[in-house]
Amino acid sequence: MPATSPAHHQRRRRRTNRLIATAAGVLTAGALAAAALPGSASADDNRGSKDTSRGYHGRYQDVQLLSFNDLHGNLQPPSGSSGRVTELQPDGTTKTVDAGGVEYLATHLREARKGNRYSITAAGGDMVGASPLISGLFHDEPTIEALNKLDLDVTSVGNHEFDEGAAELGRLQNGGCHPVDGCYTDEEFEGADFPYLAANVLDEKTKKPLLKPYWVWKQKGVKVGFIGVTLEGTPDIVSAEGVKGLSFKDEVETINKYAKVLQRQGVKSIVALIHEGGFPASSSYNYDCDSPGAGDGISGPIADIAENVTPQVDALVTGHTHAAYACTIPDPSGKPRTVTSAASFGRLYTDTTLTYDRWTGDIARTAVKSANHVVTRDVPKAPDMTRLIDRWNTLAAPIGNRPIGYIAGDIVKDGTESPLGDLIADAQLAYGRTLDAETDLALMNPGGIRASLTHAAGGSEGDGVVTFAEGFTVQPFANTVNLQDFTGAQLIQVLKEQVSGGNEAAPKILQISSGLTYTLDLTKTGADRVVTDSVKLNGSAIDPAATYRVATNSFLAGGGDGFPTLGQGTNDLVGEDDLTALERYLTANSSATSPLAPPAADRIAIVQ
Repeated sequence: MPATSPAHHQRRRRRTNRLIATAAGVLTAGALAAAALPGSASADDNRGSKDTSRGYHGRYQDVQLLSFNDLHGNLQPPSGSSGRVTELQPDGTTKTVDAGGVEYLATHLREARKGNRYSITAAGGDMVGASPLISGLFHDEPTIEALNKLDLDVTSVGNHEFDEGAAELGRLQNGGCHPVDGCYTDEEFEGADFPYLAANVLDEKTKKPLLKPYWVWKQKGVKVGFIGVTLEGTPDIVSAEGVKGLSFKDEVETINKYAKVLQRQGVKSIVALIHEGGFPASSSYNYDCDSPGAGDGISGPIADIAENVTPQVDALVTGHTHAAYACTIPDPSGKPRTVTSAASFGRLYTDTTLTYDRWTGDIARTAVKSANHVVTRDVPKAPDMTRLIDRWNTLAAPIGNRPIGYIAGDIVKDGTESPLGDLIADAQLAYGRTLDAETDLALMNPGGIRASLTHAAGGSEGDGVVTFAEGFTVQPFANTVNLQDFTGAQLIQVLKEQVSGGNEAAPKILQISSGLTYTLDLTKTGADRVVTDSVKLNGSAIDPAATYRVATNSFLAGGGDGFPTLGQGTNDLVGEDDLTALERYLTANSSATSPLAPPAADRIAIVQ
């Protein structure tokens, strides 16, 4: 049980700047060279001038910006495809590289900072939320502690920072023991050393930002401002309780507003931290998305945002889509501007060189260089991170190591219809029938499936054993399984909402339980991609006038993920959490001598 500390521990002083970060391990390969300066200038070129106001020689100063995004509490190396990146080779082929884990991320960041007295580390949101057991079980306190040790300077909020509501986000920022579970150790949780920025998240009562809208890094006369926003559509992808009392404003309008505020304060070098992203034409982290050619570049929401954010902003650090890119997108004046994202789960970090002009106080944009680097696992582990992981794992082990099932092979979450998606939908259907024997089918949102189940042992449990910790990593949200009644017409409309409305540009294909089948024709557009006459349950066509009992998680039952029709169900019945449903299904349908085979993922016929 968590212990509540009677003593109030004095808060340690918050960091505002760091001169030289501690170093560990070996030098990261492929570190960026110093950026080229305008004309023939160099970083130590005095040009016969002196900044007499501050006593510093030289006009230009390179500032290192290290960034990452969408960590999601992945302190240990992620498993399966979640722990790999695709690398483009010189001959045009690709290979996969194992990546991630804060023990390695710490080493890489510390090595990258060596020799850079002007170094900032920033993040693009979703540092916590949808986290594995080692962090999620403790309301992500371990991740905040790890980020403090990583010397993170600043981050924007992401949508997952609101999974447990505004009050819990405030606790992560400011510290204090959890209001229900108390303290997990004999020391009070101290909160984040770094500021969370939430410029476009307003308290509906006060109309003011929930947290700081911006933050300024200062070092020996150099000033760089950071504005942090999350996607305006956060309420559509977070439970209603998580965003209660909050409003989310337009990203571009908010950034442009605070860029003017910073300019009036004399801060002319500005970076936007935006928890919204795009989709590069290649899945390789080192793909040159500025290369010419049809189909190259980056698409998605961030492209429109980047094209409209004021030219006063010098670079955009983004996230949310879990993609990797280091691109340039023209700003409203037509000038190229750096836009980056470092995939997710701590598998990459971005190293950007911002060349600061001391004469103007602005970034010389022609000198901005940026590249993503792999957090490889061939470097020494950072000992302080190993100690942190060991300490929290010890607390989690009695819960996390318990076996809940057995599998005969990897059950992956990848694909339009995935084997793991089918398994989870089947588990929810089976659980739903324990609540109401008339339950007909189950639907699962793909974004709620956070990791694959791998056959190889992650610890000492043995190959093929599924532990509670692994199940928690797959479904960490604690959504309940809800039953609702829908007409057949509504059910067909739900399927069409996968590929229309808010989901038309980026379809969200629901994972479906056994017995439900249909054809998805990707050669068509919008709602027509779901072939109405093909939708069948147990071989019979869906009757538009009939009533069907449907199991979903509570997030979908509230109309989340762009499925408003799922919010219109009737005769609601609320069960236990979705992880319980998965655990019961695995326990009932697998054993050490008869492990569960991966589902075939053949319920949706896809025409391409």
